[in-house]
Amino acid sequence: MRFQRVSVVSLGYAMPPHVISSDSIEVRLAPVYERLGLQPGRLELMTGIRARRAFDEGAMPSSVATAAGRAALERVPELRSRIGCVIHASVCRDFLEPASANLVHDALELPKQAAVFDVSNACLGVANGMLIVANMIELGQIDAGLVVSGEIGKPLLDATIESLLADERLTRRSIKGAFASLTIGSGAAAVLLARRDLVPEDRDHRLIGASLLAATQHNALCRGGESGAAVNMNTDAEALLHAGLDLAAENWAAFVEETEFGVPDRVVTHQVGKAHHALLCERLGLLASSAYVSFDRLGNIGSAALPMSLALAVEEGFVARGHRVALLGIGSGLSSIMLAVKW
Repeated sequence: MRFQRVSVVSLGYAMPPHVISSDSIEVRLAPVYERLGLQPGRLELMTGIRARRAFDEGAMPSSVATAAGRAALERVPELRSRIGCVIHASVCRDFLEPASANLVHDALELPKQAAVFDVSNACLGVANGMLIVANMIELGQIDAGLVVSGEIGKPLLDATIESLLADERLTRRSIKGAFASLTIGSGAAAVLLARRDLVPEDRDHRLIGASLLAATQHNALCRGGESGAAVNMNTDAEALLHAGLDLAAENWAAFVEETEFGVPDRVVTHQVGKAHHALLCERLGLLASSAYVSFDRLGNIGSAALPMSLALAVEEGFVARGHRVALLGIGSGLSSIMLAVKW
């Protein structure tokens, strides 16, 4: 799909205040490591993740997403009254009902005429939300839209550690299904999109196009939910890695053809870990130095990973005016969305 009228105007994020190191997680898991003969340092060595972050206890997805949305709106306050869609796109949500987007819309005092709803698609939710808003803008239905994500990962991390400590039947083989859950962090991000003719020239980051692809035969490779009072997730990390790389390679070919984008100056991907990062760059023929990394200090923050990484890349000057930026998203299921932006 191609776009002519859409700009990625502004980004916002909320950085969790508390740092949780991989070393501290392994200290908590010391009885498990001793029982299974695992060496400390394994978690960081295998993933490249030194730390992940956590919000204050009691923080809700909508509240941290609101903070990110407010940060995005503060950069272009003149667009507030033009917002015609608000999407909350996290894996995490405040309730099953109502949609968490309602709480964000209310807290930010956005127009009554806006469509307000949640989108859920694992780590790909924000990319899906961006496409929904972009298509509404391209069709002339709305002038601007806000996509937000607030991921609260600590309950899953804590529940995983407690489950591993309590499981007397745990083996070196069975622990692998819980390993990905130990990489989960927290974060919040927002993306404001608008009609290009409403945007100041210095904020007109044109959304050129996008490509999407699904490989739903892999829907069993990562599944999460609730078990009693606890959150749980089971992941076949190795199979998911290789299936994801195959899907990304197939979608990349379609993306290059659809967008006529050429070799991007900068790449921002969903953040999983060092193996995924290195193999993805190798498979797609991308320079690793052109791809931004945040997983080393933030871990995997679900749907917030892609937009928060983009916001940090812009803030740090890694992504600058004139760069052709490829945003590469993937979510368990599996689905892939790739977006081309001229920054």
